[in-house]
Amino acid sequence: MAQVEVTSGVSDGQIAAVRAFNRAYTRKIGALDQHIHKSPYSLSEARVIYELAHRDDLSAKEIGSELGLDAGYLSRIVQNFEEAGLISRKPLPSDRRQHQLSLTAKGRQAFARLDRNSQEEVAAMLTALSADDRRRLTEAMAIIERLFGLPRPAIKPAILRDPRPGDMGFVVQSQGALYASEYGFDATYEALVAEIVAKFITSFDASRERCWIADLDGSPVGSVFLVKHSDHVAKLRLLAVDPVGRGQGLGQRLVAECVGFARACGYRRMTLWTQSILVAARKIYQDAGFSLVKSEPHRSFGQNLIGETWEREL
Repeated sequence: MAQVEVTSGVSDGQIAAVRAFNRAYTRKIGALDQHIHKSPYSLSEARVIYELAHRDDLSAKEIGSELGLDAGYLSRIVQNFEEAGLISRKPLPSDRRQHQLSLTAKGRQAFARLDRNSQEEVAAMLTALSADDRRRLTEAMAIIERLFGLPRPAIKPAILRDPRPGDMGFVVQSQGALYASEYGFDATYEALVAEIVAKFITSFDASRERCWIADLDGSPVGSVFLVKHSDHVAKLRLLAVDPVGRGQGLGQRLVAECVGFARACGYRRMTLWTQSILVAARKIYQDAGFSLVKSEPHRSFGQNLIGETWEREL
């Protein structure tokens, strides 16, 4: 077998290691499958849908250039998508030989399914790792991107909005999964979250209570509740931000909304209950003007914990 020529100090072993990683990783993420993310689309077709979902009025030429797709192959994809009602196209004013492509409503539904399935598949892979291993994995990916000069998409700022149908189910599911994976909480925690959410829905007082959902590019990634504890005291509950939404101060923004709303409603004080192991959340509360007023050990959610009560005057 011919030996690969060593260039600029690159060894055969290093080349073999990168090639072996590429083969293993493409198998892991299903890039070799005929269809990706439990969809009827190939990887190239899914990438075309993704680009159209995130950028307005792209031309086929621009997509082909950026994705490195053969013009004839891309033309067949575009024709199939148009026949399936996934895209519409219109001639470019500057060059009528080129067409602007846009997703139709059916196309956006197809993207939503692809995006949801991709999210679930990656979440399933990450769930199998410990919190430390997940951190090391994402840090390693960032190093690879930096060393090869790969472009990183700008992070869109999340918005805070009122809950929509289905968001309460997201709160219960996401908190149950998050606290199980990061802190080892058992199913009784998810049961507690479900009880809190159910009570909020059935006894909701719109004049003095509120829920905020943090939304990133159309998907919920965090939440918090402000509920009536007494006529003069508001209670902050169920603050959480998914890992995908972290790094842009969402926790601080959610707590600030609670404080502002509680003050506007005429509450005199705010209170909350948390656990000593939730270090990041405790820092957010402290920065928002809360003080620790009570600490007590307890056995809950399958763990030995130290519960803490924090308060602040308004």
